[in-house]
Amino acid sequence: MAESQATLLSRLGFRFGINGPHAARTMMLDDLRVLFSHTTSAAKREDYVEAVVAKNILGKPTKKARELAMHHLVALYGLTTENPIFRALRRLWDTNPDAQPLVALGVALARDPLLRGTQDFYLSKQVGENVSRESVEALLATSHPDRFSPASLRSFAQNVSGSWTSAGFLHGRQRKTKANPVIHPEAVALLLFLGYLEGRTGQRLFSSDWTQLTGLSQDDLEAQANAAFHRGLLVFMNAGGVKEVRFPGYLTPEEEKIRQEVSHVV
Repeated sequence: MAESQATLLSRLGFRFGINGPHAARTMMLDDLRVLFSHTTSAAKREDYVEAVVAKNILGKPTKKARELAMHHLVALYGLTTENPIFRALRRLWDTNPDAQPLVALGVALARDPLLRGTQDFYLSKQVGENVSRESVEALLATSHPDRFSPASLRSFAQNVSGSWTSAGFLHGRQRKTKANPVIHPEAVALLLFLGYLEGRTGQRLFSSDWTQLTGLSQDDLEAQANAAFHRGLLVFMNAGGVKEVRFPGYLTPEEEKIRQEVSHVV
């Protein structure tokens, strides 16, 4: 990715580099659910800090553990209304609890380059295929040569698999097998929005790495987008094969200008 593109996307909430919270944690879905149940969609960063660190709503055993949890949640999700990806997350979160796992995974993929580097591996597996921890460790060792110790690779692999399991792409506790998650319009809205932030429009929105997460056919994906439209989550028009997707109220005018700049370097 061109440096200028990464810089622009960083201003829209994406994260890049070689580090990510999955070296230490999963995507923390349960913690995120608790946090959002105790805060409003208008909450600011300091409100989340108060909830996690001061009030310990996540039930962590020490102050250090509370601070670490907050650190990782910020890295994974932003937890600030200044971040358009986080605003979309909170906007969609309470509309359908069943969609929350894939919505959370989409945001975590956008913000954790370590997790993002495993997407092709998991999506390449067939339903029912065994996905061993050792195979994930091998992937990580190849992707990050000489970076992780054997113990770190094991922990990293467990964290990554834990997130893909939480999102419905894997089944099982000890023996993981590939599965297809149930797809909901709210998750499709979030994934289309991530592609939109990357400068995609029209038909190209339906062929991004984000929408590939759904595993849906083109017709089914469009049906989900249409359902999202009827739920007021986005605007979707499809006339004569020409598709238009818009996200009214998702971006500030300045953020929309940045998105348009991104479109020129895609």
